[in-house]
Amino acid sequence: MTTDRQTTNSEGPPTPFGRALCAMVTPFTEAGALDLDGAQRLAAHLVARGCDGLVLSGTTGESPTTSDAEKEELVRAVRAAVGDRVTLVAGVGTADTRHTVDLARAAAEAGADGVLVVTPYYSRPPQDALEFHFREVADASDVPVMLYDIPGRTGTAIATDTMLRLAEHPGIVAVKDCSYDLLGTQKVLSRTDLAYYAGCDEQILALCAVGATGYVSTVANVVPGHVRMILDSYAAGATREATAAQLGLTDLIDRMMNYPLPGTVTTKSLLTSLDLPAGPPRPPLRRAPRETTDQLRSAYDRLTSALT
Repeated sequence: MTTDRQTTNSEGPPTPFGRALCAMVTPFTEAGALDLDGAQRLAAHLVARGCDGLVLSGTTGESPTTSDAEKEELVRAVRAAVGDRVTLVAGVGTADTRHTVDLARAAAEAGADGVLVVTPYYSRPPQDALEFHFREVADASDVPVMLYDIPGRTGTAIATDTMLRLAEHPGIVAVKDCSYDLLGTQKVLSRTDLAYYAGCDEQILALCAVGATGYVSTVANVVPGHVRMILDSYAAGATREATAAQLGLTDLIDRMMNYPLPGTVTTKSLLTSLDLPAGPPRPPLRRAPRETTDQLRSAYDRLTSALT
């Protein structure tokens, strides 16, 4: 699977990692161990239903609570399950530049097509330090880099000017955008050939309308085909259908991503109710209450019944 920049803005959005990416959960056993068989089955299920890329060990994949060895094992197992049919992007971001470089090299060796590098968190580095961090990782990596801009979690946004400078690096090819800064995103899209992926499910159509490539979706864990419908309809010029598909997801997005519980918890709860591999989240996260699971399943059933 090639990860070259396949197009430029004059021809359409670049697609270095595909368009329809799922931020896949990391399945665990009931005892809390890494469930590699479950990860392989879930990955195959998602690919069969329209995902052309998978992001492993991201936020939804509980990267803070998996070990370096588990991250590498996960990439190898999923690669064995899906082959070269789709791209695999491995989350390697940490608060430590040296550690992130080590994880990026290990992910590439394990078979990842790219790495997802989140803004260093907790220490809240200034913009020059952010730029240094991302360049260090990109320089050391054998695969291209997707920046992960999510200031709501990290405490630090990647400033527009910083993003514009980073876009000049040949190894930095994409952005997972959870910035909620539509103007800043448009500035970068209008001046670079970075591939932007909506990281917030409610913004998929909005960002595609201003030149984004696609999405890295959490909700795609449970309704991959419906989320893909937004992209396919928009690409075909069927904007009314694309709008209907986006709006149709609103209730499920709200319940999965805007609840008091993190998206990892709600996604695993719903996947379990659908008899798909997920298992429990790792502490400090805990299972969703039964009432929440029932509400999630009701929202899922309403959406899927409307499609039949």
